Amino acid sequence: MTHGFDTAAVHAGSEADPATGARQVPIYQTTAYAFRDAEHAARLFNLQEVGYIYSRLTNPTVAALQSRIAALEGGAGAVCCSSGHAAQIMALFPLMGPGKNIIASTRLYGGTVTQFSQTIRRFGWSAKFVDLDDLEAMKAAIDEDTRAIFCESISNPGGYVTDIPAVAGIADEAGVPLIVDNTLATPYLCKPIEMGATLVVHSLTKYMTGNGTVTGGVVVDSGRFDWSASDKFPSLSQPEPAYHGLKFHETFGGMAFTFHGIAIGLRDLGMTMNPQGAHYTLMGIETLGLRMPRHVENAQKVAEWLEKDPRVASVTYAGLASSPWNATARRLYPKGAGALFTFEIKGGYEAAVKLVDALDLFSHVANLGDARSLVIHSASTTHRQLTEAQQRAAGAGPEVVRLSIGIEDADDLIADLDQALAKATA
Repeated sequence: MTHGFDTAAVHAGSEADPATGARQVPIYQTTAYAFRDAEHAARLFNLQEVGYIYSRLTNPTVAALQSRIAALEGGAGAVCCSSGHAAQIMALFPLMGPGKNIIASTRLYGGTVTQFSQTIRRFGWSAKFVDLDDLEAMKAAIDEDTRAIFCESISNPGGYVTDIPAVAGIADEAGVPLIVDNTLATPYLCKPIEMGATLVVHSLTKYMTGNGTVTGGVVVDSGRFDWSASDKFPSLSQPEPAYHGLKFHETFGGMAFTFHGIAIGLRDLGMTMNPQGAHYTLMGIETLGLRMPRHVENAQKVAEWLEKDPRVASVTYAGLASSPWNATARRLYPKGAGALFTFEIKGGYEAAVKLVDALDLFSHVANLGDARSLVIHSASTTHRQLTEAQQRAAGAGPEVVRLSIGIEDADDLIADLDQALAKATA
């Protein structure tokens, strides 16, 4: 039976514990699991049977979270890991090899830009950064070594929205998967798989958990990509030496990427999610459908107020009629354009820093997606490692302040911004 979003957010991957009757998913705080006998252990290690071996690979609490997220995103399977950054590497790991590249949006979180422009080069991988609004430029950047296209559904920090179906069409033509970071939208606002994405990644640290308590990441597989259609993805289509020549796609079909993520990715990279973190995220997801409408409603009110304020030069929120991305947002994100955006304060860098220091209700932290409203000056923090040109391309120039709007009373947030703007522009 197919359930509605809020029902799935509470029930998917969860049932009463058969041993105790516990209704909430227990925290299985264990390293290893007893095998029934030697044959059972052998079958598990040989991927002939699904079960629990060792908590670096699989854990019942984490498995419940994986099932719930896969259900919400409309995926075939999911693999949870230790952070959103870990999820990005986990997503790329089965696809890439020395000399291979990805096409990446220029409008990405600063840490992702660094990961793709610097860190992955140590694996022999590379990234080509392209404005994904320019579809012809994206097509031109793809070459025979391209193995994926990567974007964010709603970008951090600017809150720009991506035309996922258009990008997915180009990925399909090139025979490569589209990977969408859906952290800022969550499956409540956007379901990239329904729009043509192959893989979806999240930083579960943000809206999915929603309370700023744990870090976590996930990779969700659509189960629809034909990994054997070409020789581009040998990790999934060709014999795997570590499993006596098993071919993941031939053996597991639509679950090939998910099984590879556990049996190879978590086994060898070890970026495991802990069961207590999974428990917190499961509880957070239960209220996702209640929280996101309030986030969006508040963001719309705050953005509209800021746009009219003479002390503000511009606001990037795609929910505003003045935004170049408003038409795309209304077409693809009908429940709202998220709750993260930036604004440019008149007075430049000095005024931006003063404003951040003058806010009371807004917490000055390097996070987003919390129930609390958060603020940060991206150019001097989360995007500090980028050049000014890269900062501006990402929407994080020196005069820009990023807001993550929480679920408080919107009037209180506006009052706090009003007094801070007065101090910053005095």
